[in-house]
Amino acid sequence: MLRKWMFVLLAACSCQLFAQDALKYQKPSKEILDLVDVTLAPATLVDDAQQNMVLLFRDNYKSIEDLSKEELRLAGLRIDPTTNIGSRVTYYNNLQVQRVGSNDSLTIKGMPEAPRLTNFTWSPNQRYMAFTHTAKKGVELWVLDIEAATARKVFDKPINANMSDTLNWNADSRSLLAKVVPKDRKALIDTSVAVPSGPTISVSDGKKAQNRTYQDLLKNKNDEFNFEQLARSEIYKVPLKGKASPWLASGMYGDVSVSPAGDYVMVEEYKAPFSYLVTYQRFGHSINLYDQKGKLVKTLVDVPLIEDLPQGFMAVRTGPRDVQWRNDKPNTIVYAEALDGGDPEVEVTHRDKLMQLEAPFNGEAEQILKTEDRFYRFIWNNDSVAIAMDYWWNTRNIKTYLFSPDQSQSAQIISNRSYQDKYSDPGNFVTRKNGYFKDVLAVEGNNAFLLGDGFTPEGQFPFLDKLDLETLETSRVYKSAYTDKFEDLRDFNIKNDRLLVRIESKRDYPNYYFRNLKNNTLTQLTHFENPFESIQNVKKEVITYKRNDGLDLTGTLYLPTDYEQGKRYPMILWAYPEEFKDKSSAGQNTQNPNRFIYPWYGSPIYWVTKGYVVLDDASFPIVGEGDEEPNDTFRPQLVANAKAAIDALNQKGIIDPARVAVGGHSYGAFMVANLLSHSDLFAAGIARSGAYNRTLTPFGFQSEERHYWDAPEVYYTMSPFMHAEKMKTPLLLIHGEADNNSGTYPMQSERYFNALKGLGAVTRLVMLPKESHGYRAKESVLHTLWEQDQWLEKYVKNKGATQPQ
Repeated sequence: MLRKWMFVLLAACSCQLFAQDALKYQKPSKEILDLVDVTLAPATLVDDAQQNMVLLFRDNYKSIEDLSKEELRLAGLRIDPTTNIGSRVTYYNNLQVQRVGSNDSLTIKGMPEAPRLTNFTWSPNQRYMAFTHTAKKGVELWVLDIEAATARKVFDKPINANMSDTLNWNADSRSLLAKVVPKDRKALIDTSVAVPSGPTISVSDGKKAQNRTYQDLLKNKNDEFNFEQLARSEIYKVPLKGKASPWLASGMYGDVSVSPAGDYVMVEEYKAPFSYLVTYQRFGHSINLYDQKGKLVKTLVDVPLIEDLPQGFMAVRTGPRDVQWRNDKPNTIVYAEALDGGDPEVEVTHRDKLMQLEAPFNGEAEQILKTEDRFYRFIWNNDSVAIAMDYWWNTRNIKTYLFSPDQSQSAQIISNRSYQDKYSDPGNFVTRKNGYFKDVLAVEGNNAFLLGDGFTPEGQFPFLDKLDLETLETSRVYKSAYTDKFEDLRDFNIKNDRLLVRIESKRDYPNYYFRNLKNNTLTQLTHFENPFESIQNVKKEVITYKRNDGLDLTGTLYLPTDYEQGKRYPMILWAYPEEFKDKSSAGQNTQNPNRFIYPWYGSPIYWVTKGYVVLDDASFPIVGEGDEEPNDTFRPQLVANAKAAIDALNQKGIIDPARVAVGGHSYGAFMVANLLSHSDLFAAGIARSGAYNRTLTPFGFQSEERHYWDAPEVYYTMSPFMHAEKMKTPLLLIHGEADNNSGTYPMQSERYFNALKGLGAVTRLVMLPKESHGYRAKESVLHTLWEQDQWLEKYVKNKGATQPQ
């Protein structure tokens, strides 16, 4: 019977059932438009000495014309082949410098015309900031002099910004290493008209190669050729004064890293053969050490193409990985290496060993630490004190080690916790710049310091703690006491006993301040104004309620601008499911009612201006404790989360439970389709850029690491496509035609729409030209808001009303 049903469904999907709606880009109503088309406050970069700020200004959106320019999608990259930079880069169009303590910013002299700026990179001494400007014919290298507030172009050759680490400062802050379009680059192949020379053939040699459904992969030899040409660069040494000179000949260079003392440079170089299964990061590559003259000193790692990792999120390749410089040493390499063959199924007492190799790199590497789980990161101080961290996804565990790199004492575990347990989070270690201008652990006497988010059952109170490195006891130095504002602790200056903080409230736009801990006074540094005044008086609160199994849930509630007590309103519930391994962590409240009300294109907050109650970021935990995986009971937990939210607001007497919409993006869209298929709680749904058939992502999705053949019932049960006949609720599907997110191919929405239409469901599919997983063009954003507004007005606010013909 099932086979017969599937045959009928697939036959329906193969028919051309679209009722095409020829429609130009639309704009939403004035109430929404006034919140979308606003001038953004600048992004702020503060130097480590806290003396200067660089303000970065940009437009809110790109245009559809910008997104319509030529774009090559190769090996996980999206490239503008004319300018040699990512085709979807966010550009800034103005820079300003502001002295800390001054209320006025300085206009920078010498800026390029019609600036399109990115790749901002502080010099080690932070007197300069390098950046790129994308002109019509290519990318240019510019440098900002912070003190003089002037900018100038410092290099005439076109920069190749297609790969990572486009610009790297040398340690002396007087020159940069820059990737340049090579002189010997060959003309690209126009794959739209190229005549094939033969079929494309892929081969399996019997090894398991269980890879997720990556997009923008290489497809044929022509793609391979174009990728190689666009990835290849020459590296030049570019002084701030004097003539630039070639440093490394042409190669497919990835990451570039200069040693703290500046004597050596670590360079990653990719090589053929390429893959049609994985992105370029898993192509074969070597990591080589060069001296300052560009002479090869040593090949540290030679990694083959990686298509066949063991199964599981904690699987890694064998051999040295996470190769990096030790920040507190002039020229010392450190790296991790798996002790379990990279296979998380192998039972061992320690997963990784951490190794170091000192210049001149001709000896044997020495082991400095073994970690119980997979290595995560280092924070260096000196030979006696350093911090390392490891983690294990399957248990959601993270540990912090205090150890001596010289091995004068054994490592001590100073924190061992679930990283999903926000209430027990000890915070992040404060760092400072050392003599090499590298970040190291900030230590005063025997004390280190931690800045924490401060989530508690009573609310959020960010803190600064002091950790005694001998006794491992902590003491509180400062705790934010605000109950009507949110104080984000950004940095701590030990010398000045001063915190850099950002303070905001529901109505007050975030601004930066110094908090002097000696007298607990505030000095305001920025004066950004609120661009969203029309909703500044909206009532906002974080509400708590319980699921039917007793699990505590939360959501951020916004009441409509025309709210009247006693009146019931239509409601929009917006959420994104999250998997947990324990109920204690899943029930914690990590929302703050004092955060600034900041609408953005993906937000449902706009509809408070249209008479809707909005429950945003509603808790949708999916819990699987012990040996049970969260997704084993995904559907019933999903429905229980939704019902709890609706019941809570219905009991408050502020919503009409018959007029509730549910919306979500990506995995949230997947949630929406499941809720509408397996409950009768909603009047309509909005699903943006989702995936609906999990058999199309057979080697895992989201936080599910089992493949389809491990758990076929889970894949089937969780796939809304497999239950399309149950859809009885109007569903708006929106998807970018150029979605590059793993698993959310545009085909997911197209096939799902065909199934729903074939089975008689009320649905509408909107495909946004040129858009990826997130929407960038102003035309697309405005039209998306219009579509959502029309859908909500028809099927939620005016549910049951007679519609004009």
